Amino acid sequence: MGMVRNAFVATFLVDMYAKCGNMEKARGVFDGMPKKDIVTWGATIQRFASVSSLSMEKVKKAGLASLLKILPPVEFCCVYGSALHPNNYDKSTMVDYILGVSDPMQWHSQNLVMNGHHYASLMAYLGRAKLITQVADEIGVGVHFNPFVSVNDEMFKYGVVRMHDLVEDVLNWKTFYLSGRLQKPAHSHVWILIETSWPLGDHVQILVDNLDIANLNSVNLKGAISAALLLLPAKFTEEQLYAKVCSLSYMGDLRMLFAEDRNKVKKIVQGQFDLFQTMYKPLLEEYAAKGLLQFSSSDGHQAIMSQDCGLSVARSLVSSLPSQLRSQMGMRLGEKTKFRESGRVIHEVVFGSRDEATECMRRVLRRKVMVSSARQAVSGLLAVGGVNAVNYLANKMEKAWKSWT
Repeated sequence: MGMVRNAFVATFLVDMYAKCGNMEKARGVFDGMPKKDIVTWGATIQRFASVSSLSMEKVKKAGLASLLKILPPVEFCCVYGSALHPNNYDKSTMVDYILGVSDPMQWHSQNLVMNGHHYASLMAYLGRAKLITQVADEIGVGVHFNPFVSVNDEMFKYGVVRMHDLVEDVLNWKTFYLSGRLQKPAHSHVWILIETSWPLGDHVQILVDNLDIANLNSVNLKGAISAALLLLPAKFTEEQLYAKVCSLSYMGDLRMLFAEDRNKVKKIVQGQFDLFQTMYKPLLEEYAAKGLLQFSSSDGHQAIMSQDCGLSVARSLVSSLPSQLRSQMGMRLGEKTKFRESGRVIHEVVFGSRDEATECMRRVLRRKVMVSSARQAVSGLLAVGGVNAVNYLANKMEKAWKSWT
């Protein structure tokens, strides 16, 4: 390409060609400039870095899409896991999927034909789809996982759950197994697909949402904020709030004793702080507008917050917890019935102090997580077979050991 002597015009052309994806012409204009000032260098580096990042995104999306292309259709798909973290360079790390389907038995029947090698031999050849579904429902928490699935040199683990069970957990924290995962920004990127729609979205984006998952999960996120605020002191940082939200689903998790990184919560929050802000800031502003918390100051990177630890605010926070959690707290502390003008019946948990409510909620959540994690561990052992179970546990324990040494 001929030399472009006007620096302003040349910089504009470099930017234009780069935006169009023609990096060869952009480089040609840049190389042909007789004089390059700091503005030209800055604009060029920024644009080339941006295009490089977009190219990497396309490669990442294509890799994630490769698994769904070989599976039967799903109604919901959430991709998460440490393999998606931008600072993760371990290619052996599995990318985790949660797949929502209307009829798990029918879905597994189709998948056994298409991908029988994804399943343990006992499940694939003896029990078939009926046993797979029974083990997930009656022993586990309704999720069947297939780990160590290799597609195009990528390693995947996917869990299949009934859509009804997913919705129940998101709204009511029935098992607090999947809802806890959806309270985190899924390690840098979350792609949610309904009815295998293409292409994949960017970051936290829903392309087609026939089941209104985004709205349902906002209920889940509000419950997480309320629970975290009850567990926090009068003054705290934004990072401490996100860490408390993140830790909810690990309270009582048996894996944290021996098979999880002891710094897991800290790494998740610090590694994805911006995404936590994107996910929770609108809801925090809503809570501030209701007087449930105050943004007292900011250090430029994160907000410093405070809250009223009085009984009135505690009652408001408890009332915004998921219904099943409130019901279980009511069984321990007692509850009273109120009638709204609309005719709706409200059951309020009775407690004499904030500390009493907080401790009760902590115990209920801890027991819920402990039972769910234990049930799913047993279910997973039966579902994936001895060899895969040992390999998976060994990988987890290796990570845990590294965090302790």
